[in-house]
Amino acid sequence: MKKPFVISIAITGLALLLPLQSRAQQQAHSVTPKQATRDIKVISTAGARALADACTAWAEQNKQTVAMAILDWGGNLVESHAMEGAPMNAIDTALLKAKSALRWRRPTSETNKMVRSGQNLAPTFMRDFPQPGALPIVVDGQVVGAMGVSGADGEKCAQAAIDAVFKGQATSSAAQ
Repeated sequence: MKKPFVISIAITGLALLLPLQSRAQQQAHSVTPKQATRDIKVISTAGARALADACTAWAEQNKQTVAMAILDWGGNLVESHAMEGAPMNAIDTALLKAKSALRWRRPTSETNKMVRSGQNLAPTFMRDFPQPGALPIVVDGQVVGAMGVSGADGEKCAQAAIDAVFKGQATSSAAQ
């Protein structure tokens, strides 16, 4: 008595799943190859090196010592650099800041204000480092990476580097 009942439930369940599976397969097949991919801009190694050089030049001009980390859109470290005299943890700090700017797609100074005001505490329990000094890099509305700078006026240094390398073609906020 139990076996036929269990078998009929299993058959009914399978019969209900078959239309769902074929519908999902039809939807997957209705996507064109163009729709199945997306063009993503990435920061080249040459671009990341140019950002580091431009930030270093700005810091030298302003008599500051900084370290920086440049990430691509996926959070991969593309370039890092510490000026002579930067503290031992400066690149690590710059990397943490860059990751926060990339995740939240805004300058870390803005994220810092949100955390301090209590408006959004998520960055603190998500192990982010929302300290001022990092900017996302946005090209044509697409976040292509982030630059974190440790020491002195980090966001000013990052902005100067972004302006110098991208010549007005990039912003430091996804909202713009």
